Amino acid sequence: MNRPLRLATAALTASAALLLTSCGSDDKSSGADEKIAGAEQGDAKKSSPPNEPAGTAAERPKISLPSDLTYEFEWAKTGDKNKDAVLADREQAIRSIDLAIAEHDPSHKAMRFYYEGDAAANAQRYIQAYVKADARTTGAYRYYAPTVTADGDTAALTYCEDQSKVYDKYLKKDKVDKGPATKNSYVLYAAKLTRNDAGVWVTTELNATRGSDKCRP
Repeated sequence: MNRPLRLATAALTASAALLLTSCGSDDKSSGADEKIAGAEQGDAKKSSPPNEPAGTAAERPKISLPSDLTYEFEWAKTGDKNKDAVLADREQAIRSIDLAIAEHDPSHKAMRFYYEGDAAANAQRYIQAYVKADARTTGAYRYYAPTVTADGDTAALTYCEDQSKVYDKYLKKDKVDKGPATKNSYVLYAAKLTRNDAGVWVTTELNATRGSDKCRP
């Protein structure tokens, strides 16, 4: 499925993948696609990173998400300290957007902890669209096929996202908008990250391609 809420097509980046479009549609949104799942407060459970970044002293924010929104990251440790830290911080960056949506805070401190520059501005607009629509996502995300490079304090990461089991939930109606998976349920992401003074790998750019042959089963 495509990420929910058609109204959020202007957020994230010029080609960042949004879930804010109907699950059953093969059409791309008219603006930027955007990536990120939402969550409401409810029965939240604490979500900790499977790969804790090594060798950094920064106190990372705790991220708690509803039990009906889950993530599976199919990327093993590389054995390289910097690359593993990039993967771990990117995982938490993904979750931080959902936390911001859950708490209806487009400028949430967790999001700002993991995003800077254009990526932060676009993420804020994306979150605001969910808040305005009083909607969130529910279901299970899967991330796979990562390729990461790190050179000094800069890094590049590509990976795939499977949105085929994630659906829109409109809170006022308490309605889950389910639809069949399409080719656009599979998204290829390209992220640029920078290691800041606290040792955190922050996302500065994020772009995506829906229906990528690399990600489709």
